[in-house]
Amino acid sequence: MSDTPDDALLVERRPDGVAVLTLNDPDRRNAMSDELTAAWKRTIAELREDTGLRCVVVTGAGSAFSSGGNLSWLADTGAVAVPPLRDRMLGFYRTWLAIRDLEVPTIAAVNGHAVGAGLCLALACDLRYAADDAKLLAPFTALGLHPGMAATWLFPEVAGLPLAREMLLAGRVLTGAEAAEQGLVNRAFPRASVLGEAIGVAERIAAQAPIATRLTKVALSNGGHRDMESALRWESLAQPVTMSSRDMLEGLAAQREKRSPNFTGE
Repeated sequence: MSDTPDDALLVERRPDGVAVLTLNDPDRRNAMSDELTAAWKRTIAELREDTGLRCVVVTGAGSAFSSGGNLSWLADTGAVAVPPLRDRMLGFYRTWLAIRDLEVPTIAAVNGHAVGAGLCLALACDLRYAADDAKLLAPFTALGLHPGMAATWLFPEVAGLPLAREMLLAGRVLTGAEAAEQGLVNRAFPRASVLGEAIGVAERIAAQAPIATRLTKVALSNGGHRDMESALRWESLAQPVTMSSRDMLEGLAAQREKRSPNFTGE
């Protein structure tokens, strides 16, 4: 495993094109400190330029996925005008949510508690797998705060308005197992196996044709198409792109020869 210079974020580059990012501040339950935020910004920029990248898995070190934003500075914000606070928060949100801009699928391995902005980070990923005993909550209003980190978009997008209202207005706390039942995460597993299960899914994604996978991610982004006609228009362009690729010929040959395909992204 290779580390970022300050070790706030561990980055493992696997030979199959899977990158595993580990938020590495367990003593602070992987709170989104300035140091971790800076490391995240650098790493996402590097991954964006990695043409061999196939899938990204995000998890946390220790017992938590992330406790969210580092709230220690909030007590002093009452003396700060709204415009500079707005600029600071917008930069923070955009830095962490840049994971949505990656062209490859992303997976959150929620190994423990995911709170506030930390839960939003998990929701920003394409897939989520959680420890069955993890706690998922968004206690913004209990702190006197309006939700941030695109919570008012991400919660309804992932699980619908009824659950979004219950969690953001009434402060409902879900275990990982309950989150799976409610559709907030895809599946829940015993804590010790969450990361391994997530990496297993990442390996299956990495084995698929990269061009087709990236185009499919685009089609499903931001809630998918607004209607069926929009989907048909997109697919009538995107599917011919894949039809002209060498990967499609390889996929057909592999099926005919009853072997695993070797996709190259060409």
